[in-house]
Amino acid sequence: MLRFTLLWLLVFFLSLVSSSARPAPFAMRISCGARQNVRTAPTYALWYKDFGYTGGIPANATTPSFITPPLKTLRYFPLSEGPENCYGINRVPKGHYTLRIFFGLIKQPDFDNEPLFEISVEGTLIHSLKSGWTSHDDQVFAEALVFLLDGTVSICFHSTGHGDPAIISIEILQVDDKAYYSGPEWGKGVILKTTSRLTCGTSKPRFDEDYSGDHWGGDRYWEPIRTFGQNADEPRSTENSIKQASDAPNFYPEALYQSAVVSTDSQPDLAYTIDVDPNKNYSIWLHFAEIDALVTDAGQRVFDVLLNGDTIFKEIDILKMSGDRYTALVLNTTVAVSGRTLTITLHPKEGHRAIINAIEIFQVIAAESKTSSAEVRALQALKRSLGLPNRFAWNGDPCVPKEHPWSGADCQFDKSGSKWFIDGLDLANQGLKGFLPDDISKLIHLQSLNLSGNTIHGVIPPSLGTITSLELLDLSYNFLNGSIPESLGNLTALRRLNLNGNSLSGRVPGALGGRLLNGASFKLALPSVYPYHFYFLLSVQFVIGKDGRTFFEHSR
Repeated sequence: MLRFTLLWLLVFFLSLVSSSARPAPFAMRISCGARQNVRTAPTYALWYKDFGYTGGIPANATTPSFITPPLKTLRYFPLSEGPENCYGINRVPKGHYTLRIFFGLIKQPDFDNEPLFEISVEGTLIHSLKSGWTSHDDQVFAEALVFLLDGTVSICFHSTGHGDPAIISIEILQVDDKAYYSGPEWGKGVILKTTSRLTCGTSKPRFDEDYSGDHWGGDRYWEPIRTFGQNADEPRSTENSIKQASDAPNFYPEALYQSAVVSTDSQPDLAYTIDVDPNKNYSIWLHFAEIDALVTDAGQRVFDVLLNGDTIFKEIDILKMSGDRYTALVLNTTVAVSGRTLTITLHPKEGHRAIINAIEIFQVIAAESKTSSAEVRALQALKRSLGLPNRFAWNGDPCVPKEHPWSGADCQFDKSGSKWFIDGLDLANQGLKGFLPDDISKLIHLQSLNLSGNTIHGVIPPSLGTITSLELLDLSYNFLNGSIPESLGNLTALRRLNLNGNSLSGRVPGALGGRLLNGASFKLALPSVYPYHFYFLLSVQFVIGKDGRTFFEHSR
């Protein structure tokens, strides 16, 4: 009986543990250009075959760094495919994510060996490749922490005229919702772009996976730095366990704190300098653990932390603040940097010299507001119906990043709704075919629409008459047929209407004729099948039938 009871209690306990265990985080890894799923050593991570792209060409890859995933293919985006191309991934659970993109080199001798381009995530520009990136391990990828809230993620690549964007892999790795919480300004409107992540006192580069880190940490890459400068410091290491390292929400690997650099008598200050983009905010995370056997009590090592010469943390005593030796301590602050460098200095105040185990630096980027989803869908319907050439590259968000709007689209920001909308569309003389979809009426903020000089056929959709903000409508010199919809008479803001050069027939809506008396400029050029005579008013030639009603404008 006792044996049965103990067995039942054990089963009950295990069931509690199982039911309370946190599920594994969502992870999606894509091997760009691959035609089948791949697993890579040493962790046998699963990479899904390529999907979700808007264009581009698969090709064999050359990996620019030993830290690049050992994948054999990539996808590149020649300018003929348009200046903007994207990956759109669906069915991504709502949450907080690390997004990482590894760049590649096309394995052909006649291709540019170092393309330069820009990357945006969810419409926010996060990274611009700089010349020489192939020579630096920590520059062969872009990484950012971002909240994904609508079940999708859009990652876009923007050509800058210096080679074709080439992507080896994309990783979408879920992290804790509170990861890297840094104060009231942190949240869903902020993206943290990884600028630098260092593990100190070691020469071994590692990912969290190499450290056997918790998957909720996001598999971070840690660039090794054994010394900050010649004779400036000394490495320290330990095999002792580190307490409070792998705690939520950041789940740092314990081994991260088992190495460090310590300043020397000849160079008491520890200083690390990194190049940064000017006039940006940076989130700084400093990692400490007292692993030096010479320091056993509080007060034996006290130092200040300065950022670009300003004291940010005073009298840091790791033992006192962490509570014990071999115990992790993390300090975080956000600073504005006006220049092009950021220098972190540890200045000893009492006892032994300064020590540091790891450093993380993120650029704080305000997430862009997106374009109204209804208007995006309307533009996508227009893209399909008109067969827009690839060179237009209508991919991603029409209005953001602001540096790369869609060709032909003019955008305005609605502060009250925190959304972008389309107020102008100019696709004149672009060789467009197809027809005008009813969904064009969803562009409810349009003030100007110019589709002249194309080969668009079919009828003018009556739904155009619901875009009451229209001031200019130019559909001239196409192959439109049928009559002018009566609904166009509802466009009370219309000042210019050009429909000449088509095969339209029938009567002109009376409301449009009345608009001429208010100074509007109309060119309709309808074929006449009724007796008519000409009158001139406000430099606009139009036709009136014998019954006195406005019938059509005749364009000479």
